[in-house]
Amino acid sequence: MTSHKKHRGIRFMLAALAAGAAMLATPALADGVSDDVVKIGVLTDMSGVFSDMNGNGSVVAAQLAIEDFGSIVLDKPIQLISADHQHKADVGTSIAHRWIDNEQVDVLADLTNSAIALAVQDIARDANRIALFTSPGTTDLTGAKCSETGFHWVYDNYSNGIGPIKAQIDQGMKKWYFLVSDFAFGHSLEAIGKKTVEENGAELVGTVRFPLNAPDMSAFLLPAQASGAEAILLTATGRDLTTAIKQANEFGLIAGGQSIVAPVMFLSDIHAMGLEQAKGISFIDGFYWDRNDETRAFSTRFGERHNGAMPTSLQAGVYSAVTHYLKAVQAAGTDEAKAVAAKMRELPVDDFFARGGKVREDGRMVHDMYLVKVKSPEESNGPWDYEEIIATIPGDDIFLPLAESTCPLVKK
Repeated sequence: MTSHKKHRGIRFMLAALAAGAAMLATPALADGVSDDVVKIGVLTDMSGVFSDMNGNGSVVAAQLAIEDFGSIVLDKPIQLISADHQHKADVGTSIAHRWIDNEQVDVLADLTNSAIALAVQDIARDANRIALFTSPGTTDLTGAKCSETGFHWVYDNYSNGIGPIKAQIDQGMKKWYFLVSDFAFGHSLEAIGKKTVEENGAELVGTVRFPLNAPDMSAFLLPAQASGAEAILLTATGRDLTTAIKQANEFGLIAGGQSIVAPVMFLSDIHAMGLEQAKGISFIDGFYWDRNDETRAFSTRFGERHNGAMPTSLQAGVYSAVTHYLKAVQAAGTDEAKAVAAKMRELPVDDFFARGGKVREDGRMVHDMYLVKVKSPEESNGPWDYEEIIATIPGDDIFLPLAESTCPLVKK
């Protein structure tokens, strides 16, 4: 063999060895933690209409989850960052892109506001990141717009819309009027409510939509009062909900015999309006702080960090979702999103928020929900003692059946 051929053969062998070594190394790159840190971003409403029910409380809940996990996963630190999307889709999506592209965020959590949540679902899917939706209500997140890396945790418009409407129809409320918040959350709940009314032999006599963060609801409440409807479905949350209920009391809707049905209501809403205003309202909730010793223990710790306030179901859900995510990272041996997502579907959800919870193939976390009634001032035993649990509803009975899902991930 000539010297030239010998050297070429050696170079070929070295190249082959290098290629083989690279191939052997490639799977290892999927193991462990990328960038030597697991970074969690809570994107929420810090100052707007929904800030009391999530906001900084969601950040506190995520921090408690990280601390309880030991602040380390796979021998790497866990970091938490947060931001206010200001209820602007361009702001929310810009933050999500920056976090993923420049700050190596691995998972985005909370995502208040259905329109922003749907946009972030696409961003997270395309970037191979996990999204944990605890605050938005739209069912599209686990329906037609579902994602392999997206998970819907606490409630949705199906779980909270159908139950209360059916209960009121069963009690004789046959004529309905809808007051609908004019964005994705309200539109989703409006469609579900309309279908439920019609399928249960009742009549929808009118609908009006109102803008987010409306300072005065009189222009929307007065037509509802004049409609002759026996029940008024109010698809509002946060400050819009408290404003509407306070003004409904001022105008005498409730005293006049009309029933206000608030499908999506939270502990913070009752606190804001007071028991005298909110007493007697029934709704579906996914968590109540005073349900048992475990929920009280977590809530006490939460309150010490959050100005004495007890957690809403959304804030407790952030703790649960973040904890489950970290368990999945540990079990997968990597923070690579698809591997983590597979473990999230495989592992049971078993914590103070949900006992025996399960994550379905469409990304919906199925767990028990509670039909609750707001206590009167006389029934309350002290601060934050606002809800009475009337019934526990099994998760399989209150969330959309998989057989009716439009999620492409669901095997038919």
